Amino acid sequence: MHRTEAARAVRLTTLILLLAVWAAPAAAQTVRILVQDSPLAGSQYYALETRFADMRVGDPLALTRESDNRHDRNAVRVDWYGEKLGYLPRAENRAVAAAMDGGLAVEGRIAALVPHSNPWKRLRVEVWIAP
Repeated sequence: MHRTEAARAVRLTTLILLLAVWAAPAAAQTVRILVQDSPLAGSQYYALETRFADMRVGDPLALTRESDNRHDRNAVRVDWYGEKLGYLPRAENRAVAAAMDGGLAVEGRIAALVPHSNPWKRLRVEVWIAP
C-alpha cells in the first residue's frame, strides 16, 4: 500500500470513530467499532489445532503488527493468550495494518468457532477499533 493510501485509510477510520463518539449517548462508557470479521489465515501451521477445545467465542485475541514480515508487508499476527494462531488474511489486512501504523488501538475477539476440516472455516476473527 502506498503511503497516501495508508494515510487515507487512517483518516477514514478516524472520521468514523469521531462520528461514532459524537453520535453516542452521553452515558456511554466505551465506544468500539467493528471494522472487520474474517477467517483466520495460516491456522494449520500454528496452535489452533491443539488449543481449539479450550477457546470460547468472545475470547480476546492479541493483534500484533508485523511490518517486517517478508511474506506480507501488511501482516497482522493473531495470538490467543500468548500462542500464535495465524494471521488476518492478506486480502483483508490492509486497513487494519494502516490503522495500527497510525496509532489507533485495535482489539481482536473470537467471533466464531466451528469444528471443520477446512482450516479457513474453523475460527472467525472480529477486529474492533477503540478510541
